[in-house]
Amino acid sequence: MTQTLPVPTATRAPRPVGTVLVTGAASGLGRAVAGAVAAAGGRPLLLDRVPVTPGPELGDALSTVTDLADGRRSEAAIAELVDAAGGLDAVVTAAGTDRCGALGEVPAAEWEQVVGVNLLGTAAVIRAALPALTAHRGRIVTVASTLGLRALPDASAYCASKFGVVGMTRALASELAGRVGVTLLVPGGMDTAFFDGRPEQYKPGPDAQLNDPAEVADAVVYALTRPEGSEVREMVVCASTEPSWP
Repeated sequence: MTQTLPVPTATRAPRPVGTVLVTGAASGLGRAVAGAVAAAGGRPLLLDRVPVTPGPELGDALSTVTDLADGRRSEAAIAELVDAAGGLDAVVTAAGTDRCGALGEVPAAEWEQVVGVNLLGTAAVIRAALPALTAHRGRIVTVASTLGLRALPDASAYCASKFGVVGMTRALASELAGRVGVTLLVPGGMDTAFFDGRPEQYKPGPDAQLNDPAEVADAVVYALTRPEGSEVREMVVCASTEPSWP
């Protein structure tokens, strides 16, 4: 008996990267994502609390300075940046901060700063970008953490903020389904300046296997460029020896 195999359909073309707002773009994952966006033919819009040093790898990027802890001011800055760029196709919320220590020992203002930047700041960025993203059926990639899925001592502020990002992103994926694509990125530890300035007990050990942020940025671009009607809803990207996953 001859078996008739289905004829494979043509692969749909990837979506162009377009204009992508990247927060935390001065360094670390944000800088890597901005460079990856430019390398893929897109235009990064750069946002950080410090000026972003320009470079040829960023192409014709535009940038602005704002502190995501001030949500209303950040929303206004983003609106101006998007208007200057003539629109927006995607957002990647890579900005983040941390304050390690026991809850009773971390000053309240510093604890709340972590939640303000990581969670409330992420919400402010998305809120400001939504009109443009909806107009272009755009994409959102939020950056959580493996510590948004499991908890460690002396990390209550960071865990609270990243658990919040996980919940908010999953809710947004349902809320915006069919209008704006939403991806939750869960990165493991990366070889960036994020751990600089911490007390030694909160730094990765000398044998830590940290992931290259460029590898994570490459995964972000993959999510941004899925064809219309296809989305990467959630992804974990980490070194093969990542101790905090699963």
